[in-house]
Amino acid sequence: MSDFAFIFPGQGSQSVGMLAELAERHTIIRETFDQAGGVLGLDLWQLVSQGPKEELDRTELTQPAILAASVGMWRLWNALEGPRPSRLAGHSLGEYSALVAAEALDFEQAVSIVSERGRQMQAAVPDGQGAMAAILGLDDDVVEAICREVAEGQVVAPANYNSPGQIVIAGDSAAVERAMHKCGSAGARRAVTLPVSVPSHSSLMQPAAEAMNRLLGEIDIQSPVIPVVHNCDVSEHAAPDEIRQALVSQLCKPVRWTESMRTMTGAGIMKLAECGPGRVLCGLGRRIERGAEWLALEQPGAIEETIEQWREQDA
Repeated sequence: MSDFAFIFPGQGSQSVGMLAELAERHTIIRETFDQAGGVLGLDLWQLVSQGPKEELDRTELTQPAILAASVGMWRLWNALEGPRPSRLAGHSLGEYSALVAAEALDFEQAVSIVSERGRQMQAAVPDGQGAMAAILGLDDDVVEAICREVAEGQVVAPANYNSPGQIVIAGDSAAVERAMHKCGSAGARRAVTLPVSVPSHSSLMQPAAEAMNRLLGEIDIQSPVIPVVHNCDVSEHAAPDEIRQALVSQLCKPVRWTESMRTMTGAGIMKLAECGPGRVLCGLGRRIERGAEWLALEQPGAIEETIEQWREQDA
């Protein structure tokens, strides 16, 4: 089998009813959600299946729900004897899914960690004081310069380098507003506030980072059996202490997704499968490297078809 990678989505890919058809056909999906729900003390599958959406969108529940969906699909891939990827990566929260897949983190521990991660992120900045916005159609260096120019002593900076021409900025609400206005004047195709109250991947997340540093210090982490490309430094780490530091740094540093994907494709990995709900990462990927094959595995039959197709290509 030629080299391929699995990529795992982050917050924002959740939806009520996600993985419903897949779960009807494969019990391992429901079993994974039930295992996660047992850790949290709630019926996570019922929440994912029936909502309400407002409850699923609570970040301390969103994060374990996406983790369970991604790990459930990973387990299904392995149960169907799918070939092993040569690299893994996850977008923000998705990095935890990647580390579970790489056997660096225990799944039940990861469920507890990401739920607490969500609580700490929400608690770090009072409601209304932080914001995030997507800036479309400007070069990275232009957005970076605008953020520096309009900060005026507040925090505003790139939070996600998602794809060429798509950056998410985060920080104090007023500073984000100033940056959006300036980006619009500079020729941005769109500058739109995101429906989140947590300014993720900005220095405002320092209290959450400190809390997670304490929590992760108590967690057993193993060396990954499959290399994971980390968000914060576009590097692979084998040492458990380095993985801990990458997960802590991730909260306050931008997600360097474009670089991460180009690192993979530059190494000759031209097949990348999105393992989790939705197809957000495939959409970003096609803007990063059009010559690569980007596959979303959520749709019923997609995992089986991909395994069969790749086996035939390798025959």
